Amino acid sequence: MSNFVIGIGIVSLAILFYSIRILREYERGVVFFLGRYQTIKGPGLITIIPFVQQMVLVDLRTVVMDVPTQDVISQDNVSVKVNAVVYFRVMEPDKAIIQVENFQQATSQLAQTTLRSVLGQHELDDMLSGRDKLNSSIQEILDRQTDAWGIKVANVEIKHVDLNESMIRAIARQAEAERERRAKIIHADGEFQASQKLQEAARILSKEPQAIQLRYLQTLSDIANEDKSHTVIFPLPMDLIRPLQDLLDQKLKK
Repeated sequence: MSNFVIGIGIVSLAILFYSIRILREYERGVVFFLGRYQTIKGPGLITIIPFVQQMVLVDLRTVVMDVPTQDVISQDNVSVKVNAVVYFRVMEPDKAIIQVENFQQATSQLAQTTLRSVLGQHELDDMLSGRDKLNSSIQEILDRQTDAWGIKVANVEIKHVDLNESMIRAIARQAEAERERRAKIIHADGEFQASQKLQEAARILSKEPQAIQLRYLQTLSDIANEDKSHTVIFPLPMDLIRPLQDLLDQKLKK
């Protein structure tokens, strides 16, 4: 009789052990009653009926998932290798368990196909310089498609865009050509602005003959200071020569 009582006690303790669960703050238990969805329990101390209720544990923390390197052909027919990272979390544990077999694997596969699809619609320059826009586009598509699984995709980040050596050299040549083009444009713009200033100065000086003489004297002073040999050629303006020329012409006529 005593052995029977001991056996009953052991069975009771075992049932009690399997009935009581402690779930952490970030854990939820999806409970099924005879195979049918019943409720969500947790966190804290919960109880389930052995053999009648089954519980599937779900972690609600943000999952950081690496997307494997994908071969992508851009819109301008450039082959690149791209990898990314996806941040997501389960918002509705019941959907994450009932609507999809393995929500992490499903999200990973969906992220890979979406990455190839979105990047294939853009040119290489967009992949290299417009990552923020591409990240937002991929995140929106993933979030919309995983909503039925009770998953929230918080962020997507493209980590690396790997190019082959020939393409790297081509991009370097293109960047160098672009820098030369900008330098020529800046130089041409400077020449144009200088010509406008010279034209404006000439127009002002033409209205004031005295200003021309002052400018002439200033130029001679600058030449004298810069010329180390102290040899200076004085070009005489016609305004100074004309009175002498008129006087000479009058004497010749006499």
